Amino acid sequence: MNTLIVITGPTGVGKTELSIDLAKFLHCDILSSDSRQMYCGMDIGTAKPTPGELSAVRHHFIDNLGLDDYYSAARYEEEAIRLLTAPDGLFSHNETQLMTGGSMMYIDAVCKGIDDIPTIDDETRTTLKQRLADEGLPRLCDELRILDPEYYDKVDKRNTQRIVHALEICYMTGATYTSFRRNSTKPRPFRIIKIALQRPRAELFSRINRRAEQMMADGFLAEVRRLTQPYIERGIPFPNSLNTVGYKEMTQVLHGDWDLPFALARMQKNTRVYAKKQMTWFQRDPDIHWLPAATATIRDIIPLLT
Repeated sequence: MNTLIVITGPTGVGKTELSIDLAKFLHCDILSSDSRQMYCGMDIGTAKPTPGELSAVRHHFIDNLGLDDYYSAARYEEEAIRLLTAPDGLFSHNETQLMTGGSMMYIDAVCKGIDDIPTIDDETRTTLKQRLADEGLPRLCDELRILDPEYYDKVDKRNTQRIVHALEICYMTGATYTSFRRNSTKPRPFRIIKIALQRPRAELFSRINRRAEQMMADGFLAEVRRLTQPYIERGIPFPNSLNTVGYKEMTQVLHGDWDLPFALARMQKNTRVYAKKQMTWFQRDPDIHWLPAATATIRDIIPLLT
């Protein structure tokens, strides 16, 4: 039976090492479900697998986008399902495949499916992008409250991408974004086994703090400077890809608004907040098998395949 194993968990929990060990054992590929590791150049700040790890196992959906490329969970669903199930797809070579990462919407897109929401045309996307730059997110939030009050009550008002996307749908279709969200699970022609790694919260947060410090030692600030410089020189807004924890804080340093110790502390805090959101999301999923990250091995996973 074709089977997709999903290894997930909060950021910093330790998914990469176990995933690579399992992929080598099963002789299969890895589908990354990290929405930011897709962007070329965003290496240190996304904890992208090392060149050695990438050469040990073939990975998909890493370094497949430019910073300005538009991407969505719906597109990921389409491309990942096709990669797995096409006549010459991954399942035709090995009936067990592996997906790993922590982007909740991307995991759900493959495991449950995304509602059939219309693709946004270039004119609408350009219009909203310019309005965001000119008017700011609070103004767009106020407009969403009028056009789609039901979604406004649910959405994270700080999530720029979701606010803008909902307005894009409202503008392009004349209907509310809510009207397209049916939240029904799509059947898949393969079995799905979901595994989440966990650590005690204090241990996880300590790992997150240490990893941020290591990123700085590895040259993260220089990476952010290299990625943002072309936009600064042209006087244009940064792309949404850089609206990411870590990159946002370091740009404040480059602008001279924050000093480095303050930015690092804020980066650590915001990463911990994101990890808490991930844990809350995963804990609501009754299909997940939980494993302690500190001791989990291939031997803990193989019995789930029988």
